[in-house]
Amino acid sequence: MKDMLSLSTHLPQRHLASGEVLIAEGAPAAGLWVLVSGALQVRKGTVVVNTINRPGAVIGEISLLLDAPYGATVVATEACTLRHAADGDGLLASDPAITRLLAIGLAERLNFVTTYLADLKHQYGDAPGLAMVADVLSELAQRQGPVARPGSARDPDPDY
Repeated sequence: MKDMLSLSTHLPQRHLASGEVLIAEGAPAAGLWVLVSGALQVRKGTVVVNTINRPGAVIGEISLLLDAPYGATVVATEACTLRHAADGDGLLASDPAITRLLAIGLAERLNFVTTYLADLKHQYGDAPGLAMVADVLSELAQRQGPVARPGSARDPDPDY
């Protein structure tokens, strides 16, 4: 199976210096990015939620697929080279292998989050503050809606 690096060689490259912002939370989506080299940090508000350092990783796919503004800020933590598809929808439509790789990446992340939440539920049961884990797992398992919205029933308009 081909990987995103080999499938994105035709895209223009951009170089980022350490500390440079690639994506600002709340900004309109502007295509897809493919990491060639370097490392990026993903922040939701002030909370670091992920580090991306695997060549071929795709950035910006959630906002593209949901047709929503970027949900997090992405900052280079070292010099980076990325490839940019300004027309992300066009890139996805151009090759089923690209769409499949994107779907696999999203499925892996969802599986990780679901497994992590199930582990929390198993380890801590209904401990105060974690009682909502069962609700989150149920929502993940049953969600079929086409549109995700930020927030929760407790806080429909979060600061992040």
